[in-house]
Amino acid sequence: MCSDPPSSHVSPGYKLLHQPYQMAGLVDNALMRRTPGSKSMNMFSSQFLSCVKLAVAASLPIMVATPTHASTHGANLTYCSEGSPAGFDPAQYTHEVDFTANTFTIYNRLAEFERGGTKVVPGLAESWEVSPDGRTYTFHLRHNVKFQTTSFFKPTREFDADDVVFTFERMLDSNQPFHRAYPVSFPYFSAMGLDKLIAKIDKVDPYTVKFILNEPSAPFIHNIAMEYASVLSAEYANQLLKAGRPFNINQYPVGTGPFVFESYTKGKTIRFDGNPNYWKPGAVKLSKLTFAITPDPGVRVQKMENGECQVIAYSTSMEASDLAEHRDVAVLSQPGFQMLYVAYNPARKATRHAAIRRALDLAINRDAIVQAMYGGAGVAAMAPIPPTQWPQLPNRKQPVYAPQEARKLLRNKGHFNHFKMVLLAEPVFPSYQGEKSVAEVASGHRMMAEMLRQDWKKIGVDVTVMQYGWQEYADKIRSKNFDAVISGWRGDNGDPDNWFSSLIACGNKASNNITGFCDPQLDKLLDQARVESNAKRRQDDYLRAVKIFDNKKPFSPVSLSLARQPVSDQVTGLTIEPLGYLRFDGVGLRTSIQP
Repeated sequence: MCSDPPSSHVSPGYKLLHQPYQMAGLVDNALMRRTPGSKSMNMFSSQFLSCVKLAVAASLPIMVATPTHASTHGANLTYCSEGSPAGFDPAQYTHEVDFTANTFTIYNRLAEFERGGTKVVPGLAESWEVSPDGRTYTFHLRHNVKFQTTSFFKPTREFDADDVVFTFERMLDSNQPFHRAYPVSFPYFSAMGLDKLIAKIDKVDPYTVKFILNEPSAPFIHNIAMEYASVLSAEYANQLLKAGRPFNINQYPVGTGPFVFESYTKGKTIRFDGNPNYWKPGAVKLSKLTFAITPDPGVRVQKMENGECQVIAYSTSMEASDLAEHRDVAVLSQPGFQMLYVAYNPARKATRHAAIRRALDLAINRDAIVQAMYGGAGVAAMAPIPPTQWPQLPNRKQPVYAPQEARKLLRNKGHFNHFKMVLLAEPVFPSYQGEKSVAEVASGHRMMAEMLRQDWKKIGVDVTVMQYGWQEYADKIRSKNFDAVISGWRGDNGDPDNWFSSLIACGNKASNNITGFCDPQLDKLLDQARVESNAKRRQDDYLRAVKIFDNKKPFSPVSLSLARQPVSDQVTGLTIEPLGYLRFDGVGLRTSIQP
């Protein structure tokens, strides 16, 4: 049921996670907040955004575009997706369902994430440079890039600076003509603070654009590689504006991407043709790409087993294991971008000293927790950032489970006898429960808390586990009335600042520093890294920050989900994307499969 959240809890930009809870334990993705930039997101607002998206999606008609171009390679791939997209204008949305369907099929961005990683590579901009003061980014645009030709739009020119200026000014300036005619919100753009960061955008010449920022921002490149920054056609927008149908930009999309929109039947299919004029040689290996919208995960698995789908949306650990036994299916896996952790309150006597926090960390049996919570779909977290996040940490070892060493640390701090602490577990809401009841999911929260309680009891710590409803929980967080709290985070833009600053920066620079931890030396390094445009110096800043983190231990990383992607063994080139969406550029089939 959709209801308006309290206004104090609304913060746009959350990507609601729909991964089912694993049956080998209840993996609580309610903890995994997909929070853009430095703006926090809570459970009420994610439910609210979902309702908005449902309302928008319900208004979309059957949309058909007659193909006006030749086919590419004759290979036809069907992807069984988990839901209908709310629309095809990426800047309006915040969900992987939307982004898989619209962003990485139809569009490109100035800079893009490499396939299967978070490294930023050239996209529609073939190169860029940053001014010495870090406030001006100059992009040199790619030549000979064609917009897609469809039955509803036939471009008369190629991609150029006008398209970049239109794309960003539409989000930046509420008085821009297209924005006035079609006044929608841009949740990611706003939530990441780009509406305040970008001072102006200058067209230097047809293939050069300058972004002037109000302050230096090293994460800016990662931010504009995100989905909402997909470049639109200014010529197509002007055509829609003159026809009085600007809203069609969300229903009949045009971009420069690898696939051309053909048709969309809500709740059933989305059909694309391979783009024969795509600017990236060899990236389009499919003639046709079909999204067969299949909300039921069990039905998706059946369709894959029957050969009706070559790729399916996420599956549970049990389903992935069953599919792995199927001779025609491969299950790809790698550590994901979702982390569970335990944060310590530095203002409380029990967790005030770094040595005590390190002792608590040493006493956590991560392997046991991962097995209970995830089954085969998780791994122990080794650092404050995932292993797929730049900068990769050299020679990082598996976390040590050393209760005897933990007891020794406590004795050195004068804790010869038991001392007490309160562990707070997050509440659970129906919008996160998937097919499980609230009670079942809550028991997953409780399970992890109880396992931590048992671990810490072994070193002489008497833990009281507390789990409340949302209002009481929020009151406890605001008043810092706890010693430790189980929480979670999910990175969303591939920049390390999205982890470090969000979780451990001082004051209002951090969106999820719920304990109020603040270390001036560490904070200075994070501030420095945030504005450092030199990649090597920036990496060194973060490596030094990790050393301080290990010593101060503001939180204990506990586990990472294991992303699993079932694919037919006929599929080639598919990679798991750390940021949660799927991409079909570079994907092909060993044999031609007819739809």
